[in-house]
Amino acid sequence: MPQLADITVKKANGTTDIVFTGVVPSSGDKSPAIWRSNSVGSAQAHKPELTIISQYNGPRTARRVGAKFVYPTLVTGSDGRISVSDRAIGDVTVTLPQAMNDSDIAEFANQFVNLLYSALVRAQLQSGYAAT
Repeated sequence: MPQLADITVKKANGTTDIVFTGVVPSSGDKSPAIWRSNSVGSAQAHKPELTIISQYNGPRTARRVGAKFVYPTLVTGSDGRISVSDRAIGDVTVTLPQAMNDSDIAEFANQFVNLLYSALVRAQLQSGYAAT
């Protein structure tokens, strides 16, 4: 099983790193692992957060892995108080059959993540519209 560790990714400018610090490891099925970017905001609600949770499907023939990414927009009120005005949320669920061989699962995982990272998929997420 993977161990909780910090995750470093590039920001939108393609050169600046942002670190998501491992905050809480999963304690087992249905218990999320949590990462936060501590470089944003001054309160926990202000920080972008990734959670990953896993469990068996109903008949226990597959593992389900769910990832949720929440990115808040911060505003400063006339009183100087910072608050969250909105949140963008990315939610993905993956089902991994237990009878599938390891090399096919590895290929699936790499191709899926690389597709999500592709310029076309990123453009669709940024615009809010599927490619036409």
